[in-house]
Amino acid sequence: MTGEEPFIAAVKPLVDAIGGELLPPDEAGPEDVVLAWDGMDAVAVRLPQLADSLDHILAAMERRRGMPLADLDRKAKQEVVRILEARGAFAVRHGVETVAGALGVSRFTVYNYLNREKEG
Repeated sequence: MTGEEPFIAAVKPLVDAIGGELLPPDEAGPEDVVLAWDGMDAVAVRLPQLADSLDHILAAMERRRGMPLADLDRKAKQEVVRILEARGAFAVRHGVETVAGALGVSRFTVYNYLNREKEG
């Protein structure tokens, strides 16, 4: 055993959490990140596009809460918006629209939640 397998197993949850993909190092493209272990290329990570990351984050939040985000009460939706803002979700093109759709609210409501957070 080269020791690479435990390293790959260790980074896999992180890569999965961000919606990335693990690849053999020799299949890495110019935008991929190659991770080395003990001086050898162990695995390449293909990072998701930002918009895909937002969809992945929303899906993970639904799984964690055990229900569709649209079914949450107002206070819980405000908390989701706060978390997403802290993670940079609204810097993504169409981020507000994507989040509004997932929460089952209007863009105006998401902006109100964001403004409420800034005022508070």
